[in-house]
Amino acid sequence: MSDDITLDDLLQARERLRGIANVTPVLTSRTLNELTGREVVLKCENFQRGGAFKFRGAYNTISQIPADVRRRGVLAFSSGNHAQGVALAAQLLATPAVICMPDDAPPVKVAATRGYGAEVIFYDRLSQDREAFARQEAEQRGMTEVPPYDHPAIIAGAGTAALELLEAHPDLDAVIAPTGGGGLLSGTSIATHGLHPAARIFGVEPADGDDTLRSLQAGERVRIAPPRTIADGLRLTMPGELTFPIIQHHVEAMLIVSDDEILEAMRFALLRLKLMIEPSGAVPLAALLAGRLPANVRRIGVIISGGNIDPSLLGKLWEAPANFKIVS
Repeated sequence: MSDDITLDDLLQARERLRGIANVTPVLTSRTLNELTGREVVLKCENFQRGGAFKFRGAYNTISQIPADVRRRGVLAFSSGNHAQGVALAAQLLATPAVICMPDDAPPVKVAATRGYGAEVIFYDRLSQDREAFARQEAEQRGMTEVPPYDHPAIIAGAGTAALELLEAHPDLDAVIAPTGGGGLLSGTSIATHGLHPAARIFGVEPADGDDTLRSLQAGERVRIAPPRTIADGLRLTMPGELTFPIIQHHVEAMLIVSDDEILEAMRFALLRLKLMIEPSGAVPLAALLAGRLPANVRRIGVIISGGNIDPSLLGKLWEAPANFKIVS
């Protein structure tokens, strides 16, 4: 697969994932529609295998590694969801897996990664370059690296979630997705404009992890300090080399939400939608509830990227009262 990723790559990825990945539900909520004044559909990747969209790209990538190379194993670096996706995909493909995780990764994600049979090794996110750390480990072990976002097969796999969404709801005005390194937003962009060129695409970042917004403003990739946002899956310091040009070409705007708004969205999802979603998965819902989207976007698809919430975080949801208005 070349670095030029097309809709056809996403369609091929969907075929590889057929019968392997879950076709996750697309849900609606009258309360959410009334609160926002829009028609909203939620693509719930929190119901994906491994609890997040990351499984799609991981399986699509590892399944294409030649069998003799794959037997030597795969190695990935991740704060959690990519780790679980790679570990599960490797298990299904009978491939050894090693995952490099930051030492502050949520314990529930570490436990789940090990539960899928992967070996976990830790690095210091604030002082060590995770890519250099993983590269060195992969070279020493003779394993193939599986990047979390900056790889054509990862992007194509991630985009299959938007394919399913748009095929179920072809009349959407816009699609909105959370943004870390940009793999999901890139894949979503290719799917959206491949099927519906006039649709609008928005990305969302936490306020302390706005590297993509700053990069778009600068016209080049900008590196920021390691973010400390509650959205642990979006603690990236710079958008990807492959993902950034795709985002530049397709995405209308990056929207920013605070950690408080993310928590508010999680509360709303749990109380009104009966959905448990992690902070990174809640950022597009937070932008929607906070009114960050243009007023003329009426029918919008929201990618809920994952549901692997650290149980210790659940208590924070009730430290402040919910501010959304309940519609009876």
